[in-house]
Amino acid sequence: MTWAGLLIVTVGNALNRLAGLYVLGRLGANERWIRPLALLPLSIVAAVVAMQTFAVRQDLVVDARSLGVAVAGLLAWRRVPLVVVVVAAAAVTALARRLGWT
Repeated sequence: MTWAGLLIVTVGNALNRLAGLYVLGRLGANERWIRPLALLPLSIVAAVVAMQTFAVRQDLVVDARSLGVAVAGLLAWRRVPLVVVVVAAAAVTALARRLGWT
């Protein structure tokens, strides 16, 4: 990558962030947008988890990771402490892989 390309990407990123701050500042002042804006980071994290769990390149897969995420979701829904959720999900995933469900 050339220095000009790097500079263009850097300036574009800065402008994108400034535009986001401006839009969020305007919408955040409106009462009806406060709740949806608060849920936006959670939805992005959920999308990333889904992509990392169920996608391999262009394929949809259901394997041991899916079972671990399902257990984590169930325990989180039951409001189990985060450490227990992570350990249980890892243990279920490891057990499923050990039993041959790749």
